Amino acid sequence: MPAQQQTSSSPSASSSFPQSETLAQEAERHMPGGVNSPVRAFRAVGGHPLVFSSAEGCHLHDVDGNSYVDFVGSWGPMILGHAHPSVIHAVTEAAQSGLSFGATSPREIELAAKIKEFFPSIEMLRLTSSGTEACMSALRVARGFTGKAGILKFEGCYHGHSDCLLAKAGSGALTLALPDSAGIPPSVTQHTYTVPYNDLEATRQLFRETEIGAIMIEPVAGNMGLIPPLPGFLEGLRDLCDEYGAVLIFDEVMTGFRLSAGGAQGLYKIKPDMTVLGKIVGGGMPLAAYGGRADIMAQVAPLGPVYQAGTLSGNPVATAAGLATLLQLQARPEIYPMLEERGAQLQAGLEQALRDAGVPGCVQRVGSMWTLFFTSELAVENYAGAKTSDTARFARFFQGMLRAGYYLPPSQFEAAFLGAAHGFDEIEGLIATARKVLLEIA
Repeated sequence: MPAQQQTSSSPSASSSFPQSETLAQEAERHMPGGVNSPVRAFRAVGGHPLVFSSAEGCHLHDVDGNSYVDFVGSWGPMILGHAHPSVIHAVTEAAQSGLSFGATSPREIELAAKIKEFFPSIEMLRLTSSGTEACMSALRVARGFTGKAGILKFEGCYHGHSDCLLAKAGSGALTLALPDSAGIPPSVTQHTYTVPYNDLEATRQLFRETEIGAIMIEPVAGNMGLIPPLPGFLEGLRDLCDEYGAVLIFDEVMTGFRLSAGGAQGLYKIKPDMTVLGKIVGGGMPLAAYGGRADIMAQVAPLGPVYQAGTLSGNPVATAAGLATLLQLQARPEIYPMLEERGAQLQAGLEQALRDAGVPGCVQRVGSMWTLFFTSELAVENYAGAKTSDTARFARFFQGMLRAGYYLPPSQFEAAFLGAAHGFDEIEGLIATARKVLLEIA
């Protein structure tokens, strides 16, 4: 069933967004670009950003009364769907007991224990309020543990906006053609080294030439579009870290609890030394975590000399949302094979739609994460490959899908997401609409 038949109304032209346009203009008076995160500004796709008022299941509703089938899912957290009853009940109940204690509460202990059940590589962990904070902290702990300043990240991988990690980052920085950021002195990134994603030989060469204390990587890249690891790549990183005494950190902010119950490390059977989690772990609330081997985490204050703190870390309302989400995932193990089946359906349909329209492109997917790249490359394996994409054609595709009632990431370089609330009809509707839009922009 086409999306416009499933929803109360669908936008057909810019005049369908008068309230969104008015609010977006008002927002620009108060916030840079009118947004609190750059990719929301629609600069990569044109037009005014939408302003949303509510959501449920796999549907979003804007302030003008238009409805959309949502394939962004708040950039990943909504694996159960928006406003899942169990999560809403848990949050409501927790809020009635107080919004913040600034001290330990039982629920954060329960959540920490539950995370460890899903991720056996995590022997001890610390809760934070954002993925940026968790990545920054994990890296500081790894340096404190090894005593080595050098860190390696991969071109196009985004690990939040802390200074030393915002070098050749993907996500919004790639969308805005700003691979680095002003305001970061060269001295801050002098120990940050980058090599192409999926290039194991370049990584080996760097280890031969430079003292590296830690590798931080998205095991499945999602911030330059969806790019899976090549066979042997993650295994090779594990071997290099073992050989040279470096800490292997998996940034599973996107992939944690999404690609499998145990994230990418569970899917690929690779055991990192440290893991960063976000998005799904908070069930839609601001919550993240970092953790790993007990001997490494023993470096964190008050046990050790590496300092990290946060007033709202372990917030009782956020931990309620996260715990309710993880309990649902644990009670419904059929979610993951279902997402794989629906993801395969979506990928096959979009690939056929590209062929039917004669539009160069490839669809890349791992589980419920996916990207349609508008490129003549047969496969995108790294940052350089992602940058071959026709971003102008993507913008036309995005706007055509939006007018038909489908909300996709407003950037060629962001992964899209499936959730348990997406059914056969929503996916077939997406495919049928994509075929029509692709023919229009061919």
